[in-house]
Amino acid sequence: MGTNQFAKLLKYYLNLNGKTQSDMVNALGYDKSTVSGWCSGARVPKLDTIIDIANYLHVEPGDLIVEGDSKPSYYFDEETAQKAQEIFENKQLSLLFDAARDAEPEDLETVHTMLMALKNKEKR
Repeated sequence: MGTNQFAKLLKYYLNLNGKTQSDMVNALGYDKSTVSGWCSGARVPKLDTIIDIANYLHVEPGDLIVEGDSKPSYYFDEETAQKAQEIFENKQLSLLFDAARDAEPEDLETVHTMLMALKNKEKR
């Protein structure tokens, strides 16, 4: 595993969880310079530390080591992930949206429909 790949995936999952390096330092007790080194790609933690980080970020340890064929997904359900991506890509809606990880696709579709209706009403 390359250090840069670990750093890329670590930063991706920190961002996905709305966490900063400082949040991880405070939650897990690692030294600030150590966490900074992981995020910059200067070094990779030992496996037991990767497991701790994965638990903190609600992912599998392997998600921090190997990037899958497709972009890693925050959502348990693929259809939910697609709906969330549609909302995220709409810059007018993305700031309004903070989905629960276990949201049903229908819930996201309802939110999307409601937000689009509100935006269309604004335009009139």
